[in-house]
Amino acid sequence: MNEQDNIGLIRKIYGAFGAGDVQTIMDNVADGAEWTNHGPAVIPYAGSRKGKTQILEFFKAIADSTTGGKVVPENFVAQADTVVATGRYKAKVRDTGLEIDTPIAHLSTVRNGKVVRWEGFSDSAHVAAAHTKKAAS
Repeated sequence: MNEQDNIGLIRKIYGAFGAGDVQTIMDNVADGAEWTNHGPAVIPYAGSRKGKTQILEFFKAIADSTTGGKVVPENFVAQADTVVATGRYKAKVRDTGLEIDTPIAHLSTVRNGKVVRWEGFSDSAHVAAAHTKKAAS
């Protein structure tokens, strides 16, 4: 795949995420893929995972702990097999009622039409606070 195809794949995955279509995401992830979302352990979907079973747990943790999650991509930069996407992540935390609205940077490595490595960065302090503080009544 060329760089524009790789960007197209990442756009497709973001669209599937926004639609709650985890199956499409998993269909486009390689079996032994590495998946890291940087942040403290208080964020249920932070940490490193490897393989489809553990990556599926990442998406389950997002679904169990938040509602309305969506990635709002703003920029894509591709070089060879790497795609960097920047934008925002928005969701509402179920337990606290607080909104997450944070800038993001995602690095994806694509080989043979599948994501083999994904790394996510955000304002993890903001995300952690949304998961631990209660909304004002």
